[in-house]
Amino acid sequence: MDRTPGPQPADAPHQHGVLDAPDEPDERSKHARRFGLPIATCLVMGNIVGGGIFLLPASVAPYGTIALVAFGVLTLGALALALVFGRLARRDPRTGGPYVYAREAFGDFAGFLAAWSYWITAWVSNAALAVIAVGYLGVLFPAVVEHKWSMCLAALVVQWLPGFANFAGTRYVGAVQLVATVLKFAPLLLVAIGGLFFFDSGNLGPFLADGESPLGAISAAAAILLFSYLGVESAAMSAGEVRNPRRNVGRATVLGLLCAAVVYLLGTLAVFGMLPHEQVVSSTAPFSDAVNVMFDGTWGGTLVAWAAVISIIGALNGWTLLSAQAPYAAAKDGLFPQVFTHKARGVPTVGVGVTVTLASLLTIYQYAAGADGVFTLLVTVTTFMATVPYLLAAAAQIYHLLCGRGDLVNRGRLAADSLIALAAFGFSMWLVAGAGYQPVYQGVLFLFAGVLVYAWMSARKVRAAQPV
Repeated sequence: MDRTPGPQPADAPHQHGVLDAPDEPDERSKHARRFGLPIATCLVMGNIVGGGIFLLPASVAPYGTIALVAFGVLTLGALALALVFGRLARRDPRTGGPYVYAREAFGDFAGFLAAWSYWITAWVSNAALAVIAVGYLGVLFPAVVEHKWSMCLAALVVQWLPGFANFAGTRYVGAVQLVATVLKFAPLLLVAIGGLFFFDSGNLGPFLADGESPLGAISAAAAILLFSYLGVESAAMSAGEVRNPRRNVGRATVLGLLCAAVVYLLGTLAVFGMLPHEQVVSSTAPFSDAVNVMFDGTWGGTLVAWAAVISIIGALNGWTLLSAQAPYAAAKDGLFPQVFTHKARGVPTVGVGVTVTLASLLTIYQYAAGADGVFTLLVTVTTFMATVPYLLAAAAQIYHLLCGRGDLVNRGRLAADSLIALAAFGFSMWLVAGAGYQPVYQGVLFLFAGVLVYAWMSARKVRAAQPV
């Protein structure tokens, strides 16, 4: 597969030691195919929109319709981050995204922290997604949830199916992502657009819940919604697998984010207007209830359950690929074990295998120990850890702007780029604050555990460089 970059734009990097070329060529194979703009956009959309959207309206309804304002604020922050990723990808379009940007700007240690935190986020989140999928599978096949070990087996199957799609090659990863995105967005768009024809403003309930200040309500709702936009970095993480990444990574990131935001916002608004406020607050399946209103039936639960399962499998498909990209990029630079550099059919297969295995072991532990509290804490910790590469990427953009790097800074839009970078950094800090004290405390421990791994890998690099 030819991975030679096409003609560079006028502001493409050519100085300061930045690599012009993406990753080294892979073997030519009918199973490996670089993602075009549509597939890269589906990757972003599919990874942002997982299974959580099916409960979002009920989660934020207690704060009032002011939650829609929180959606808008978060979308603007995520858009700033998306634009930063697009600008950085034009400068350095290699696989690894935030890892590459952090390492190039601040050195090996910052790059390692970005890769380490992102990797942990990915495989723990995969385990969480699989557990969520089991709940929806129970609606379709009640026997699945009759025993904890049948639930565990179902969760493992849900994890390994996308894993096998990744082993088959990027061609199949892209195909699964495209199909899953279309199938899962169909019912969501049905509610988001069709539901507006059944909209009744009398169902909206209060704009602001009793006893809440506007700022407090927005912040509280945002604490729930903050992590709905995780995955905005998906195209940047897989830049080496994207055709013409200098152009398409930025476009796919912005398009994927905006499409996901439209579905989030219109879907939540439609549910708010179709169901009485009290019903939305107490609902365990608000989209299912909304479909029942539209078609005057009781089959909405089945439809939404299928959509949720497809949504989660699509998200797992994309996240499994992303979870292997960070250690792959770091291993190429000697910051992760070299075994993670093994690549076949366009996919870092060792990284995929290790990631799915770790997620599977965590899933088995979850069902064996019944440690719901511990598992929930681990998942919350990962939401904090996901902000580490975001912060570092935004800081890298600010660093380049302050240095006046000629390969990155367009003088005509310096002010706009600076404001966007600062907004992205502020958004990332908001993500950290929204995680809460305990997850941040636990997450720092995870980061410090990675320092030991960094010391080991750095020592190996020094020994390898010493003459025998």
